[in-house]
Amino acid sequence: MRGIRVGYLFERMGEELRLSLQAGQRGVNRRIKVAEVERPGLAITGFFDYFAARRVQVIGKVEIYYMRTLTSQVRRERIRQLMERNVPCIMVARNYRPPDELIEEANNFNVPLFRTPMITMNLVNRLTLFLDEEFAPTVSIPGNMMEVFGVGVLIRGKGGVGKSETSLGLIEKGHRLVTDDIVRIHLREGRYLVGTGAELTRHHMEIRGLGIINVQALFGAVCFKEEAPIDLVVTLERWDPEKEYERLGIEEETISILSKPVPHVLVPVRVGRDIVLMVETAALMHRLKATGYNPAKQLNEQLVALMTKS
Repeated sequence: MRGIRVGYLFERMGEELRLSLQAGQRGVNRRIKVAEVERPGLAITGFFDYFAARRVQVIGKVEIYYMRTLTSQVRRERIRQLMERNVPCIMVARNYRPPDELIEEANNFNVPLFRTPMITMNLVNRLTLFLDEEFAPTVSIPGNMMEVFGVGVLIRGKGGVGKSETSLGLIEKGHRLVTDDIVRIHLREGRYLVGTGAELTRHHMEIRGLGIINVQALFGAVCFKEEAPIDLVVTLERWDPEKEYERLGIEEETISILSKPVPHVLVPVRVGRDIVLMVETAALMHRLKATGYNPAKQLNEQLVALMTKS
């Protein structure tokens, strides 16, 4: 089933959001199915048309003070109407004590009710960021992720072609590792791709002949970054003498990841080629092209202009 459990949200964000579970403990397996957060102010007034029941409900100062103006009977009726719409969970901000009716109905309907000292808008903003990340389209692919001269570079290639060795060489030259072996890619805000690694294997690399190494312990904390945007894909391939490789670079290749095109460079690997330098140069070229300057295209235009004159 699509979505995340309320219990998972509590496990991941409970400490950061300073959440305390007040009621509805038996409902922690309820699922949050959308990334948005809702302030149920209108619903508490009795207007439930277009009420977004699938969202996490956040109650702040306005909702609390309005409920205090209601009689206990009306307050209970409005809360019960809210609960009947099967909301995933409710969070009360600013450390306000939830009304007794809210606690009782949360237990009756098994809707988790949380309390936090966070300011309402800060809570909404942080929750939205977390949910956006959790609900973002995601794919995991084999490869290494590096940040090279500020460019996020996804290094791909078949096993044994030298991805980890290339990454190790880049780290030694001062660039930063994001992850080795498997890259988890998120499409954020439907616009850009971000690569990260598994929390368990962060800081580690597998180098044939050496085994598992801890990069952070060897090179220091500055050699590591938790995530980076995927700006460029570099595919390493064993040199094939029968294959015609790109020599001019006039036409830009792209590769599709989660339906988003990403600039792509194919780098043939053979004895004597400095692949670390090639990846560094590819990253610098990407930065240069981002400013609108393409040396291959400019040279081609100059040659065409020269031939036209003659």
